Amino acid sequence: MAGRLLARGMIAGVCAACLAFVFARLFGEPQVALSIAFEATQDAAKGIAPEPELVSRSIQASLGLLTAAVMYGAAYGGVFAVVFSLAYGRVGGLSPRALALLLAGAGFLTFVLIPDLKYPPNPPAVGLEETIGLRTVTYFGMIMLSVCVMAVSILLGQRLIQRFGTWNGAIAAVGIFIALTALVQAGLVDINEVPQDFPAVVLWRFREAAIGMQIVLWSALGLIFGRLATPVLLSTDISQRPRR
Repeated sequence: MAGRLLARGMIAGVCAACLAFVFARLFGEPQVALSIAFEATQDAAKGIAPEPELVSRSIQASLGLLTAAVMYGAAYGGVFAVVFSLAYGRVGGLSPRALALLLAGAGFLTFVLIPDLKYPPNPPAVGLEETIGLRTVTYFGMIMLSVCVMAVSILLGQRLIQRFGTWNGAIAAVGIFIALTALVQAGLVDINEVPQDFPAVVLWRFREAAIGMQIVLWSALGLIFGRLATPVLLSTDISQRPRR
């Protein structure tokens, strides 16, 4: 069963990535083009010659973007299927579709929303070359801390639910999650390298497109995988029933 779920997870991931690619192509790429044009204008004003393109922008915005989306979509889908197989039957008796959506929502919250609230995505022309290492370390550090906060909140939430009931325990767990998230984000360094004359509309719309792409990816992954996994799990449950 695990192998069949893994294959379906990768298929769901690829399909979700293709949908995210369409969204990024329609809403994200125009903002990237505007940001690159801004950077080129700034360099020209400083007398800096443009760097030669190793890969043309048309390829980057089409085939390159699609290839990258499909690759990480397949990886996301495979990991998602493994986590789903470990959680199935252990989370309140949820149906496959409900569990897939729950895990997709938790994945979006942990790996996207919380890190992006602290370190939102920026288009080209935003950020200094000498701080690339710092920005990379802090962003992935935020992701790891977000995973830890989610794990601690879940573990404490289970104990609180057993002691105070489902409603009160769940509310307390959410409060702990919010408090720990705020504490972690407050403890990390702030990074603000947006040029003063950078168009605010371009920056805002780029960030909207970036978060929208992730919403499309995770929601589609949960919906598609839940649909694909249901027949596998139902057939397994039927085969495991005792025969009379």
